[in-house]
Amino acid sequence: MALYSEKVMDHFTHPRNVGVLEDANGVGEVGNAKCGDIMKIYLKIENDIIEDVKFETFGCGSAIASSSMATEMIKGKSIYEAMQLTNKAVAEALDGLPAHKLHCSVLAEEAIKKALQDYFDQKGIPYDKNVFPDCAHCAHCE
Repeated sequence: MALYSEKVMDHFTHPRNVGVLEDANGVGEVGNAKCGDIMKIYLKIENDIIEDVKFETFGCGSAIASSSMATEMIKGKSIYEAMQLTNKAVAEALDGLPAHKLHCSVLAEEAIKKALQDYFDQKGIPYDKNVFPDCAHCAHCE
């Protein structure tokens, strides 16, 4: 059995939505000090819909694949639907990740939530701070 699924390999070798959105109105960046993965997500949101999304990821193949898949999963969705994205959903959409690489899907979820939090802050939209990652204190980043 292969270590990585065909979907992981496809999103690693042909990542979708790579790059920077110069007119992004939500940007989120997270990293994992243990493995060195860093993800940055850019969102262009209009009328509460994610019209465009891009990412920059420095990291392993699983990190790149997770970023690519996560951006595909939220493009065209409402900000509230995007808030519901979980690392489990990202990993499942990739047909699984090895256990020691699941943190990559967690980073993808957290980067998107950080970008949404940035958008909410910029627009003055109230939110429950508990639904967003506190990356300075999360267990997998320490």
